[in-house]
Amino acid sequence: MIINYSAFNTLVWGWIVLALITFVLLMFIRAPYGRHQRPGWGIAIPARLGWITMELPSLIIIPMFWSFAEQSVNHSTLTVNVLSALWFMHYFHRTLIWPVRAKISNTTMPISIAIFAFIFNCMNGLINAYSIFYASYYSASWHYSKPFLLGSAIFVLGFVVNLISDNELFKIRKNLGKGYGIPNGGFYRWVTCPNYLGEILEWIGWAIACWSLAGCSFAIWVIANLVPRARSNHQWYHEQFKDYPKKRKILVPFIW
Repeated sequence: MIINYSAFNTLVWGWIVLALITFVLLMFIRAPYGRHQRPGWGIAIPARLGWITMELPSLIIIPMFWSFAEQSVNHSTLTVNVLSALWFMHYFHRTLIWPVRAKISNTTMPISIAIFAFIFNCMNGLINAYSIFYASYYSASWHYSKPFLLGSAIFVLGFVVNLISDNELFKIRKNLGKGYGIPNGGFYRWVTCPNYLGEILEWIGWAIACWSLAGCSFAIWVIANLVPRARSNHQWYHEQFKDYPKKRKILVPFIW
């Protein structure tokens, strides 16, 4: 495959600029899904259907590239196989397991949010897949390198933090049924949104392991989306629960 690296890098830089613009907007506008859902954002659809549909491109794209990109210089390397496995692990969980365990069958989301997220996941998945299979070169020993080992470890750590934190929320939903309560177990003892912290760690780890502009762009997008969301959730808890722990931080233990 003939690759125009300059054009691809320009595309990724544009993608990063869009992430930064999105970050600024989300600091002033709460994305209208979950606890912040409100009218005026289009037809409401079942949340589980919307979630699975919008995450599906990310689940499919990397395996698709792995199957058909046989001419890729990176196709048979252990590095790309591990990166593909990490990506697939995350999105298999987010697309097929989380929507079932989260018990969101009786909730809705605006169709506009599902459409925006679907488009994002298509674009982001294609950028990262193209990067690891075609636009980046990994030596035969890259999987022994410090960035790859450190990044992979951070990714797995973030996945575990995210999983443990989600389990705490599932316990509350199981006990309360429909509604929200104050989570106190696990990492919630220190921050309001450890599930978001875990996901941010995952994709920072991904960026380090990939050591690419495309990987970095995804980490920036995750931060741009989840940092404002975490702040909004923190404010919401304080508004809804007068006994919400005053010393609990938003996202980073003991800091913010």
